[in-house]
Amino acid sequence: MKNTKLIAILGPSASGKSALAIKIAKTIDAEIFSLDSLSIYKEIDIASAKPKKADLEAIRHYAIDELNITEPNNAIIFKNLLENAINFTKKQTLLIVGGSSFYLKSILEGLSPIPDISPKEKEKINTQINSIPNPYSFLLQIDPLYSKSIKENDTYRIHKALEIFFSTQTKPSEYFVTHPKTPFPCPVKLYEIKTDRENLRSKITQRTQQMIEEGLIEEITTLLQKYPKNSQPFKAIGVKECISYLEGHITYEELTPLISTHTAQLAKRQSTFNKTQFQNISQLPPEEIYSNILNSLS
Repeated sequence: MKNTKLIAILGPSASGKSALAIKIAKTIDAEIFSLDSLSIYKEIDIASAKPKKADLEAIRHYAIDELNITEPNNAIIFKNLLENAINFTKKQTLLIVGGSSFYLKSILEGLSPIPDISPKEKEKINTQINSIPNPYSFLLQIDPLYSKSIKENDTYRIHKALEIFFSTQTKPSEYFVTHPKTPFPCPVKLYEIKTDRENLRSKITQRTQQMIEEGLIEEITTLLQKYPKNSQPFKAIGVKECISYLEGHITYEELTPLISTHTAQLAKRQSTFNKTQFQNISQLPPEEIYSNILNSLS
């Protein structure tokens, strides 16, 4: 893999990651890899707070508009896209920017190869898993050892574990012993934007109101007419609340406060995750991250 310098700018929702990254990219002539679980989808533009067209034209962004609404998203997809970006870019620096830090942690720690099964077999297995009344209890029965490493509400890892079990007839704990993780070969310098909680809540509310004004409800209405309601991106904050409004479960007056509250709760989880799950991460205000990166490259 090429000797591209990788710098990650992480932070909670509405903390200004994209604006900072674009400013840095323009200054040092870098490109951006989007680490965002919604921007990776086509057609979800407002709900994902995707960079504006002018910014996408000015700075090359990777991992944006890569998936169709009905396609699943996971860490392996991000890993493959990141490797492709590193190999493709002609710039000396690639900025990894986004709030989906879980994916970055998984990439850096390494991912075990998944079983190679056909789409038809995968669909059959998914149907089998979805028919299980309590997937976590089922996993606990077949593999108590691996179940202890997963929280009961971690539906993604539970589903992946059961995929492995049904496709290989092997307990996940045994599968991962024979298929160990491969650590990511490139070093990544980690930064997190330091934020004031009250200021961040104000920014979240302002951004939510702006999204509504820009046509968030209309965007989700159009997508719901085209795609199944159980599509993965429809479970995201901002999208699921709009669906609740469109189905009559909440009022228009409740929509903005509800999205803002859920986004603020997510932001808190994101900050906690970054602080506890990454070693050697520098938590700094945006202007200090900017100067640090420029100084490190001079």
